[in-house]
Amino acid sequence: MNNKYTKRTFVLEIFALILGLIFLVPFYFVIVNSLKGFSEILIDAAALPREWLFSNYVKVWDILSFPKAFWNSLVITVLSNIGIVIISSMAAWKMVRTPGKFSKILFIIFVSAMVIPFQAVMIPLVKLGGTLGIMNSIHGIVIMYLGFGVPLSLFLYHGFMKTIPVEIEEAARIDGCSPFGVFWRIVFPLLKPITVTVVILNTLWIWNDYLLPLLVLQDASLRTIPLATSSFFAQYTKQWDMGLAALVMGITPVIAFFLILQKHIIKGIASGSIK
Repeated sequence: MNNKYTKRTFVLEIFALILGLIFLVPFYFVIVNSLKGFSEILIDAAALPREWLFSNYVKVWDILSFPKAFWNSLVITVLSNIGIVIISSMAAWKMVRTPGKFSKILFIIFVSAMVIPFQAVMIPLVKLGGTLGIMNSIHGIVIMYLGFGVPLSLFLYHGFMKTIPVEIEEAARIDGCSPFGVFWRIVFPLLKPITVTVVILNTLWIWNDYLLPLLVLQDASLRTIPLATSSFFAQYTKQWDMGLAALVMGITPVIAFFLILQKHIIKGIASGSIK
C-alpha cells in the first residue's frame, strides 16, 4: 500500500484547513460579539472586545429565566427522542421481519412524508391541535415532534435492520423468548449505532427548532431557548449584545452533545446503507 505523502495530499490538506476556518468564522463573530457592549458591536463587529463583558451572560441568565427555558428545551427534546426511538425502531423491525405488500406500502407512506414541507401542514396542524386541546402544552408539542420525526428515523432504522441476521432472533425464539423479549433483549441492543445517530440528528433539530414552538407554545413559562432568545430581536429594537450571549448559552449544550457522539453518525448511516 502506497502511503507516500504527495503534493496533492498537501494541497488537499490546505484546502480542508481553509474550508474549516471559513466554517468557524460565524462562531468567531457570535462568541466575540457576545462579550462586547452594544455600541462596540456597531463600531466594529470583527474586532476583539476592548473590554470583555462577561456580565452579558449574567444579565441574560436573569432576563430570560434561562434555567426555566433550558429545562423546557431539555424536557421536550428528551421526551421526543424517547418516543421517536421507540416507535421508529419497533415499526422498522416489524416491517423488515414481515415483508409483504402491506409493509412495503406502509414504508412508502412513511418515506413520502419526509418530502412534505412543514409550511404546507402548518395551518392544518394548528387547527387540529386546537381541536384536540393539545396546544400550549409540553405534551402537545412532543406529540407533534413524534409525527414529524418518525419518518426519517424509521427510514434509517429500516436500512440498518437489514444488516442484523435473522438467525439470532430465531435462536432466541427457540429458547422460549417472547416477541417483545426478542426485540428489546436481542435486537434493540444491536441497534446502538443507528440509535445514537437518530438521537443526535433529532436532538440538533428539536433543540434548535423555532417555528413549531412559536406556533404551539404561547405561554411565557413554556418558552424554549430559541423562543426566549428571540425576545432580544423585536421589530424596532435589537439587543445584539444580549441576544448573542443568549445564543452562545443556548447552542453550547447541543454542540457539546454533538462533539461527544459525532463519531457514531457516520458509522450508523454507513452501516444502514450497506443493503
